[in-house]
Amino acid sequence: METLRAALSKPEFYLPPVFDFVAVFFFALTGALAAIRRGYDIIGLLAMAFVAGLGGALIRDGLFLQDGPPALTRSWGYIVAVLAGCAVGWMVGGVLEKYQKVIAVLDAFGLGAYSVVGVQKSLAAGLSAPAAILVGVVNACGGSLLRDIITREEPLMMKPGQFYALASILGAGLFVLAQNWLPAPVAALLAIAATFLMRMLAITFNWRTVAVQHLLFEPEVPVKKDGQVKPGPPKATDG
Repeated sequence: METLRAALSKPEFYLPPVFDFVAVFFFALTGALAAIRRGYDIIGLLAMAFVAGLGGALIRDGLFLQDGPPALTRSWGYIVAVLAGCAVGWMVGGVLEKYQKVIAVLDAFGLGAYSVVGVQKSLAAGLSAPAAILVGVVNACGGSLLRDIITREEPLMMKPGQFYALASILGAGLFVLAQNWLPAPVAALLAIAATFLMRMLAITFNWRTVAVQHLLFEPEVPVKKDGQVKPGPPKATDG
């Protein structure tokens, strides 16, 4: 509580290292569990945990902000959190698979916290508000995106499913707006709480996105004529 009280007294939002490392640990744990399900070896396990735990922050610092070495290289705590996620996933992964909802709750907190951290770092670096929201979402969701790409799966965040990226967008946007009227730490906690609440409601009530449909024209469907299927319009070919 003393650490949290000190964070709230600062003029800008400051995520205490213990919360930061815990969030990295649980993100890394999801990557480790994915590697075990895929039958990866120890190198694959470490790589997946690293990507899931720190991929979003690495994209934020290395691609968007480019403000010196990435944060993960400035503190050994991040690597320890990733290794801890690997170890826990390796030793008790079978048990944890039964408690996916618990992991989802902790993941929801990390989603909100990293959305806010990404936005604040971007605004401090001089990015515009829309760009800062983009970086905040990438910071929060980038690890899961890279995890799915590495395992050669369609990224879950791009397919119809329970609100995830939308919850991050809500938190990032709310933080941008709220900090204009509230102290940054208060605005950050409000945004994190809103992200967490939206994610929990999506899990509880199965709120889901839907596939994008044609708004003006229905896709042409081949029509049967004399027992034959009428070919549709010719498809474009490469080149």
